[in-house]
Amino acid sequence: MWAAGWLDPGENSCFHEEGVSFIVNETESNAAGAPEAVEIEKLVYGGSGLARRGGQVLLAPYVLPGEKVKLEVTRGVAARVVERLTDSPERVTPPCPYFGACGGCQYQHARYPAQLKWKVDILREQFQRVGKFEFPGEIQVISGPGYGYRNRTQFQMGEDGRIGFFAEGTHDLVPVKDCTISSPKIIESFKKIRNLFPGFVRRFELFTNETEVQLNILDTERPVAKRFFEACAEQVEGILSPALNYKVGEDVFRVSHGSFFQVNRFLIQQMVDVALADIKNGDIAFDLYCGAGLFTLPLARRFGKVTAVELGTSASRDLEMNLVNAKVSNVRAIKNLAEAWLAGVTERPDFVLADPPRAGLGKQAVAELNRLKPRDLVIVACDPATLARDLAGLKAGGFQIANVTLIDLFPQTYHLETIVRLQHDA
Repeated sequence: MWAAGWLDPGENSCFHEEGVSFIVNETESNAAGAPEAVEIEKLVYGGSGLARRGGQVLLAPYVLPGEKVKLEVTRGVAARVVERLTDSPERVTPPCPYFGACGGCQYQHARYPAQLKWKVDILREQFQRVGKFEFPGEIQVISGPGYGYRNRTQFQMGEDGRIGFFAEGTHDLVPVKDCTISSPKIIESFKKIRNLFPGFVRRFELFTNETEVQLNILDTERPVAKRFFEACAEQVEGILSPALNYKVGEDVFRVSHGSFFQVNRFLIQQMVDVALADIKNGDIAFDLYCGAGLFTLPLARRFGKVTAVELGTSASRDLEMNLVNAKVSNVRAIKNLAEAWLAGVTERPDFVLADPPRAGLGKQAVAELNRLKPRDLVIVACDPATLARDLAGLKAGGFQIANVTLIDLFPQTYHLETIVRLQHDA
């Protein structure tokens, strides 16, 4: 039985703002009429600014809190700016010429310190609205450079050979020649090989450690010939497929095509440090959704026995190879769903680290963690809504939140990463 009730923060959720209900995916407008001036109250998760008109909540992109704008409703509660009447002091000129057309960034028009402040506000609001709890403590913020941070970028390719990104919420291709948030090596490689792609490729990815470049064809109408990769290798030093070695601190990780790895090249080590800060050494630790082993290897140096659980085939293979290369003998690698594996565990761990996908832990994993009651539990979450839902269930099971850190892995976008440490006294 789910003690706290299961809160679904999905796309069709009904949001409540001070007594006003609205549905994000509502298809018929309730706010028709000529545009009139409204004030943007705040930013909400997803990148839009929230305003009210006659009790109706409206959501508009590329606005900032405090600005007065004229909005035209486009669909449901979605609106577009017809005219911006005042500018926020936090507004800046976006450095990217594709901002507002490409759907990759939402916040380039805001100063970076303001972005961080608003993301903290959004995180607290998700705790309150979805989790039905407040975190009274300070939320620490970890950030790095605001541009050039992505070590992995996916590009879309049209039938006419143009390459770029999709516009927000559509499959309309926005051709690009650059990307200000991607790393220098990615952009250098992209510019050198973008004219080499055959017309039947639809999507590809560049992943780099700033020396090697992994080129992955993600969607193609027919196989790509070996000579294409050879031509790319003639243009870009270090280009390869299907794996590269990524160094983080004292560890080196093989990351293959299809394996998840953190995308902010400036903050990966800090992320590991924050996740494991103040954690006492012990006998038993679990690393759930462990990927290629980013947290597994440092955990192996601090605990007697570590169990690393990962379902993905590519990541599982990388994990095993990384354990061998690091000469680690106290880690047991399990290829399984985390919740399914937890259901068979009887021993109480000293420490559990969970880095789940955007869907979060979910009911079963939360129930199993409540049953096992690890002394320390750290969640690394990329979605604040599912995090808030999971935290509500863990709090109902007796866990207490010790600290919360927002680590901004995705500057200029609405995405945010959160590291939460919980403790159980049982």
